[in-house]
Amino acid sequence: MKIKPRTVDPNNRENLGEVLPLMTPYVVMVDPSSACNLRCLFCPTGDIPRIKETGRYQGLMSIETYEKIIQQIDGFSAPIRVLRLYKEGEPLLNKEFPRFVRLAKQTAKILRVDTTTNGLPLTPSLNQDLVDSKIDQINISVNGMTEETFYRLTKRRVNIKTYIANIIDLCKRSEESEIYIKAIHENLPPAEREMFFDVFSSHADRIFLEHLQPNWPDFEFDYDHEDYTVGHYGQPLEQRSVCPYIFYMMVINADGSVSACVQDWQHELVVGDVREESLTEIWSGAILEQLQTDHLNLRKDNYRSCQVCPVLRHGTLDNIDDSRKKILLKLA
Repeated sequence: MKIKPRTVDPNNRENLGEVLPLMTPYVVMVDPSSACNLRCLFCPTGDIPRIKETGRYQGLMSIETYEKIIQQIDGFSAPIRVLRLYKEGEPLLNKEFPRFVRLAKQTAKILRVDTTTNGLPLTPSLNQDLVDSKIDQINISVNGMTEETFYRLTKRRVNIKTYIANIIDLCKRSEESEIYIKAIHENLPPAEREMFFDVFSSHADRIFLEHLQPNWPDFEFDYDHEDYTVGHYGQPLEQRSVCPYIFYMMVINADGSVSACVQDWQHELVVGDVREESLTEIWSGAILEQLQTDHLNLRKDNYRSCQVCPVLRHGTLDNIDDSRKKILLKLA
């Protein structure tokens, strides 16, 4: 077991400024389910009235849409580094999830497949299906080590012993899949932080207490928490002018629409739709290129979501501000 965040070491990351723009995105995120079984206070998906105001699709991705995505990934000139099967909801609510993984593992254009789950749907049967699918990594977000804390944060009653037992069962079954278990430092009382490490450290491949951050544009947490002193992974807070995510990541929502950014929970930055055009067309298309160019020209405030997005200070590990002029010349 390693006490280590799920991201690449911030001191050992590739210099994006030297390789952008990319012909093929490094990361493709696909949302198997925009619906969730929790109502977390720190996530906009848990605020049902606000989600309804956005008009965004709340439900499961169809197998037909997903198969189309896998076929379109094959159209890229190079493999994508990772397919991330999650975004806005709980991915394991989609009963086709193990099949999603198996289909992705059949193509040479996807080097790695992972997901992030709250762990609540896990059962011994599903755990075996996940292990058999050969998924590379499963990240589990633990929202409390007691039933009281779990309910306070998620508004969902659980049998905490069963919940923990199912997570441990997955760890025991997993031989090839890496299991990363995390919790939010600020959300757990000190005694539960100790309990978290005591319970899971002998079972998970990696374990970490991440930090609570204002990750979502136009969404404030409505409960008391500690002040923000470090970034999500413990990195120093540093304001960026240019968003690096829109240059190396594609985000496909559960309905097949494509967002420019994983933080686009209101679906204001939609740049295409896999049901109408291919991923290669969207990636090299005019809408995304205009967004990238505006960011490089320090005009991100033209986009309301980008203007109020806190991730450029709290969330990202990359900084391409000093390379923006060089990247602009390559885009021209």
